[in-house]
Amino acid sequence: MVDWKNPPRLFIPGPVHVLPEVLEQLSRYTLGHRGKEYSQLHKETVDMLKQVLFTEQNVFLSTSSASGVWEGSIRNCVDHNETVLCTMCGAFSDKFADVARSCGRNVEELKVDWGQAITPEMIDKKLAEGKYSAVTIVYNETSTGLTNPVYEISEMMKEKYPDVLVFVDAVSGMVGLPLHFDELGWDVVFASVQKAFAIPPGLAVFAVSNRAMAKSKTVTGRGYYFDFQQFAKSAEKNQTPTTPVIPHIMALNYQCAKLLKEGMENVWKRHSQMAEYVRGWAKENFDLFCEEKYASNTLTTIKNTRGIVVGDVIKAIQTKHNTVFGNGYGKLKEQTFRIAHMGDITLADVKELTGWISDELK
Repeated sequence: MVDWKNPPRLFIPGPVHVLPEVLEQLSRYTLGHRGKEYSQLHKETVDMLKQVLFTEQNVFLSTSSASGVWEGSIRNCVDHNETVLCTMCGAFSDKFADVARSCGRNVEELKVDWGQAITPEMIDKKLAEGKYSAVTIVYNETSTGLTNPVYEISEMMKEKYPDVLVFVDAVSGMVGLPLHFDELGWDVVFASVQKAFAIPPGLAVFAVSNRAMAKSKTVTGRGYYFDFQQFAKSAEKNQTPTTPVIPHIMALNYQCAKLLKEGMENVWKRHSQMAEYVRGWAKENFDLFCEEKYASNTLTTIKNTRGIVVGDVIKAIQTKHNTVFGNGYGKLKEQTFRIAHMGDITLADVKELTGWISDELK
């Protein structure tokens, strides 16, 4: 039975460890979500998010997981007679394609083996066919610990395919990895707060370009809950279309202030330092699952080259140290394991965890 007074410390790739002072934000007195106090909280939070994401365009808050914005991006910005190119390199980029199909859109796949990156050359070759209105990309594939070269992809697309809309799942990338939304020229990017924002699950953050907002006006059947036009209408009053998860937004406000005080360059550097340490440990004791040049700075997926029973080691670490790291995802279970190093986790924390795993290996 779980001891709720002493929960395990999480090094899984989300939800991640949440600091007590962040949890305190969730216990503040609530507000009426149509009152001026909430509107003030909303505006302040969105203004800070725009700084975090380096954008002057639209930033919205959704009481949902980020998975909802998979659907929102497709239903709002791809017409029924258009075709979307879905790039696929792991479990979550695969799911993005499944969602696009479930929305009744024409989907073509650009698919590589798990652990391989999607490159600008691959996308260029497909887009040269001239039949795509949009492309979906996962910035950081949580199942494989791989970061796609999105800055290089974006440079290529801005130069050669400026009219193709770009939808980016940055669920395990936002905050932990560089993200200059306006410079990148993306049209929709989204994340859940239980990853690098280090807040409990229940809230999604997404940015939408002005041209995507204009496109959505022309698309029929946008649905109700994720209708971008309704988000924009409510945003004019610093509100959300439906009841927001106010405690989480209080926590997000707190975390954004902390991020900006640290400085985003320093935040990214801190994540990079943790990643470099874990990668070094992984190469010394096992191997990395993906090519190191594409290895993520928010989580590391480690190839189980020693044939350990990953589940047993996870159980032992939890029993002895009340700490949990992640098994491989889906078909990679037991073939790999994953250590998250994002949010408010520190270098000292990951050194402690890897030390415990090393002790078990002996």
